[in-house]
Amino acid sequence: MTTPITATPVTNTSTSSTSSTTSSAGVDQTMIASNFTTFLTLLTTQLKNQSPLDPLDTNQFTAQLVQFASVEQQIKQNDQLASLVTLEKSAQSTTALAYVGATVVVDGSSTQLTNGSATWTMTATKPASATVNISDSTGQNVYTGTFSVNAGAQNFVWDGKGNDGKQWPDGTYKMTVTGVDASGQSTTISTQVQSVVDSVDLTQSPPLLSINGQNYTMDKVKQIIRPGYTGTTLN
Repeated sequence: MTTPITATPVTNTSTSSTSSTTSSAGVDQTMIASNFTTFLTLLTTQLKNQSPLDPLDTNQFTAQLVQFASVEQQIKQNDQLASLVTLEKSAQSTTALAYVGATVVVDGSSTQLTNGSATWTMTATKPASATVNISDSTGQNVYTGTFSVNAGAQNFVWDGKGNDGKQWPDGTYKMTVTGVDASGQSTTISTQVQSVVDSVDLTQSPPLLSINGQNYTMDKVKQIIRPGYTGTTLN
């Protein structure tokens, strides 16, 4: 004889958790209201049956009333904070969605070579001579060049050709830059990558922008590039 199998419904833990969190404030309010009603009933009964020769201490009643009022106010403040957090998350999601399809600049050194073109943005603190090294995903150096850079940001566009003239295939490439100023001292040159925001993960808080296969929070975006903008390009 075959034993029948009873199907057990699967509870959506995320929904249950959300419902529990949402209803917890309501439960707290119900409990405080019930306790406060009970307290007033006891207080009224005690006052009705107190001895005229030995009246009850009103200071204790006053202190307890203040405690009840304080707890109730705290619960209301928690509700208001929860509402503000919900509104903030909604605003972040709306803002993040606006980035999809936009070309942005974020801190980083790796970007995509697409159709024979890859763009980085270099930012120098002072005029300097910059040595640029570009390597592929395996770490092999494919291009090296030296350029004069000015203080501030400038774009570096690579056509995908190595020093030997070989055209490298589309893919991920990393650029490292070292700089030397006019007096021969090393100077810092930071690198940013310029690419299109492919998608947004709204399940994370804060939302994550997917750029070149890597995730970034919105505060990492340094610049949004409008269509047709080229900036200052090193040749």
